Amino acid sequence: MERYQEIERSLITKYRKTIWTKFIKGIQEYDMIQDGDKIAVCISGGKDSMLLAKCFQELLKHGKMNFELVFMCMNPGYNEENKQKIIENAKILNIPLTMFETKIFDTVVNIDDHPCYICARMRRGHLYKKARELGCNKIALGHHFDDVIETILMGMIYGAQMQTMMPKLHSSFHEGMELIRPLCFVKEQDIINWRDRNGLEFIQCACRFTENEAKANDDEIGKREEMKRLIRELRKKYKNADMNIYRSAQNVNLNTLLSYTKNGETHTFLEDFNKRKKEIQDKAQ
Repeated sequence: MERYQEIERSLITKYRKTIWTKFIKGIQEYDMIQDGDKIAVCISGGKDSMLLAKCFQELLKHGKMNFELVFMCMNPGYNEENKQKIIENAKILNIPLTMFETKIFDTVVNIDDHPCYICARMRRGHLYKKARELGCNKIALGHHFDDVIETILMGMIYGAQMQTMMPKLHSSFHEGMELIRPLCFVKEQDIINWRDRNGLEFIQCACRFTENEAKANDDEIGKREEMKRLIRELRKKYKNADMNIYRSAQNVNLNTLLSYTKNGETHTFLEDFNKRKKEIQDKAQ
């Protein structure tokens, strides 16, 4: 048996409960794939996107859905060592890469205000554009469960807002294109376990900001790492803390919120309060 076949087999044996079934749950619960889809699985070179690619290959092999896959890797300006590491891992995992070049790192390297956010936005735009060129109608990203709950906490603590990382969404600037996140129920530690058990080594972020750890600690990367540590501590104290954070974005009671925004329009509890007050006054007359 080839090494990649052993790795594939581990997904539906050893990691069936912790990874495979949760991957399927994300797809089914949020209706991510329809017949006739052509999906660009976006490979960054890290553990999450490589796992996503293997899960999709397994689904295509054993599933009953009629869809196509493209395994798309954008090089935003990696050094040669990291680029070759991605190519090498793709060969080990039997993932047929379609790689294309951009100069995103050169563009954002001198940006001081939220460089990670700008980099992420630029990457997304390039991925949509290339996916459309390849005839795809969807892109799939490797964000996992921990990414989702970190986003919720970051929004509350640093942004003073309640928001989440959506499991799927329509592109704002590329009409007809969708983004899906099938690993939204898969925990990061289980991905790490899969990686280590199979003896795999992947690149990290590999951008020029994270090469300088001191600077990274002052950027968005540092804030996300802080959220990771906070969640680890919460998990030690409360068994279901992480899932309760996730479910808080599902069980929103608008009757108990001070205000909320939908489609750019803000509504406050006073609207319903004053409406009810008027109803009571009219009834008393």
